Amino acid sequence: MSKDKYIPQPVDISDVILPDDITEIAEQIARNVHEVWAKSRIDQGWKYGEQRDDDKKTHPCLVPYDELPESEKDYDRDTCINTIKMMMKLGFRMTRES
Repeated sequence: MSKDKYIPQPVDISDVILPDDITEIAEQIARNVHEVWAKSRIDQGWKYGEQRDDDKKTHPCLVPYDELPESEKDYDRDTCINTIKMMMKLGFRMTRES
């Protein structure tokens, strides 16, 4: 397939409803998604910079999660929520051990 003809076809997860207790932990998972990304970048030699610069390896999102713009937090939230929904669509269930 030609790269210019690629049409993304994500699995439809619109029918998956997350239980309240799973939704409640989404923020914690999103926070960790950011921490994993930031650690990986820092380990690769990136540092904070007001503008993203791939040559200088600077990025404005190399800050604690609480300091991220809401749009960046939403990206992390969407990533974790969509991942959980995909797992549920595939038949997996999450349970909490006492």
